[in-house]
Amino acid sequence: MAYLNVNIPATYAQVRREYLYDLSGHVGEVEDCIIFGMASIPGHALLFHAIMENGAIFYRLPISAFIQRGFDVKKVPRMRLDELELWNCFSYYPAISVYDILGSQSGKYLGKDKKWYEGNYLFTVDWAHPESNIVDTDHSEIPHEHKCAHIIALSNGNYAAQPNNRVIWSIPSFTVKDEVPFDWKVQTSEWNVENTSKWRTEDSDKFFYGVEEKDD
Repeated sequence: MAYLNVNIPATYAQVRREYLYDLSGHVGEVEDCIIFGMASIPGHALLFHAIMENGAIFYRLPISAFIQRGFDVKKVPRMRLDELELWNCFSYYPAISVYDILGSQSGKYLGKDKKWYEGNYLFTVDWAHPESNIVDTDHSEIPHEHKCAHIIALSNGNYAAQPNNRVIWSIPSFTVKDEVPFDWKVQTSEWNVENTSKWRTEDSDKFFYGVEEKDD
């Protein structure tokens, strides 16, 4: 698991140029870029790294700074960062996964405005605490607080980062039911198979310990 910075699948995109000028001008302009990395800082939104066509690299831009390649910036709706991404990072230790079952699949997420936004799956960010000798001050491993972030290329040209409980995926050969599980409950249990004294291994050199020997 990486600390602070992590590779992500190379994503050809456009960056809104005002983010290259600290929001001081160039609104409505874009430059082609490749988003190649990400920084995870607790208390901050996901921050992405991109290289421009002139070879310059710009670090730590929010997901709202980017739109997809091939979209006209004038036709891509401006969405607030908190509309595109629901939660800040949960630790300095992100993991990036591209789940095969979701690869190239479409989905939709329920926004703060109670509207559904459709898009295609790109990859997933998840977090954990790395090492028992470091004090854990974050929420990445608390069952009812943990969230992942699915990165989605929205059909309106934006990108979004949304957790499981805001997203419905479409796998045409399997997801054949239309109901949304609004009555499901947050997972609060911690599952452990070694927290009981009712069972222990036997003090022997048997390979299959705990198995009674039977005479033929």
